[in-house]
Formats: sequence, C-alpha cells, structure tokens
Amino acid sequence: MTEALRIVVVAPDLAIQDPEDDHAVSQAERSRSLRIGLLENGFNLIATLPADVFLTERLAQLQPDLIVVDAESEARDALEHVVLATRDARRPIVMFTNDQDTSHVPDAVAAGVTAYIVAGLSSQRIRPILDVAMARFQHEERLRRELAEAKTELHQRKVIDRAKGLLMQRQNLSEQAAYDKLRRAAMDKGLKVVEVAQRVLDVADLLG
Repeated sequence: MTEALRIVVVAPDLAIQDPEDDHAVSQAERSRSLRIGLLENGFNLIATLPADVFLTERLAQLQPDLIVVDAESEARDALEHVVLATRDARRPIVMFTNDQDTSHVPDAVAAGVTAYIVAGLSSQRIRPILDVAMARFQHEERLRRELAEAKTELHQRKVIDRAKGLLMQRQNLSEQAAYDKLRRAAMDKGLKVVEVAQRVLDVADLLG
C-alpha cells in the first residue's frame, strides 16, 4: 500500500464572527466538508494554513506533497500567496472554490495551479480530482526536466563546437583532431569535455 499523500490546505480562518452571516457560515461549512472529505479519502492532512506572508516558510518546514487551496471571495489573494510560496519549490496546487467567476482561471493555470475546481466538494469527487492533479503535475515536471536537459545539452554542444573551432583556427587542426585534443585534456584532468572547452574559451577571451 502506498503512503498517503501529505496535504496542506490553505484556507481562511473558520472562526465565524457573526452567526447571522449566512455567507460566512456557508463558507465555513464547505471548508469543513473539504477537510473531512480529504480525511475520508485516506489523505494525510498535515496542516491547515492561512494565505499570508509566512506561507513560504511554513511550506518549507512541512514539505507537503500537494497543496489544496480552499477559497471563495478571496480566491485571487490566496492564489497569489500560494504561487509565491511555491515559486522555488514547485508542488501540485489544487484550487477548490464556489466562486462562479471563472474569468481568472487561465491566469491561475498559467501561474502554476494544477487543477481549478468550481463547486466540486463532494467526497466522491475529491480522490479522483487529486489523483489526476498529481499525475498531471508529475507529467509536466517530467516535460520540464526534459526541456531543461535538452537546453543544457544544446548549450554544451555549442561550447564544445566553439572551442573546436578555436583550436582548428589557431593550431591548424582538423575537427576530429581538435575534439580529440579536448577529450584527452578532459581525461587527463578528470573533467568533462565541455568543462575543458569552456576553459579554452575563457583563456582565449582573456588573451584576446
């Protein structure tokens, strides 16, 4: 059996200041229903945090697998705090809201929200929503890593090609001979070919 996902819920304070405030009572009830639904579905709800300036530090300490944002009228403010808090340590973010204004959904997705769910708080829906969000996040992270690796590889190839060209020009070597010289130097010094190539370019820049 796999370990339960460790989840942090980012939500406003449940304390109701005015029992006659139907909106506050309704929001508190749906927020409680969400948390109960998470527990009923076997998730490990490790904390409920407010969306404030301390969120980054708290998430760094807790290291959750997934963040659930429970928001309604303050959805934009909560989202801004969560996006800032996960900027350097990306995690899947699922936003549950009853706010029928979906005009900011594209901005939310672009900012890093993995799933944006309107009025989807039934207990039966929570697990498939979070499972799909987690799978989507992992897929996007894999694509992100592959893209970063491809960019790094392209940059390294350009560095090596520039160094080869420099050696070919200044030492009258063939392309293969220039590469072999870089490779031998890398083996002798216990470095990567691209590191030797960069040193060749750096020295050339210093000498003019």
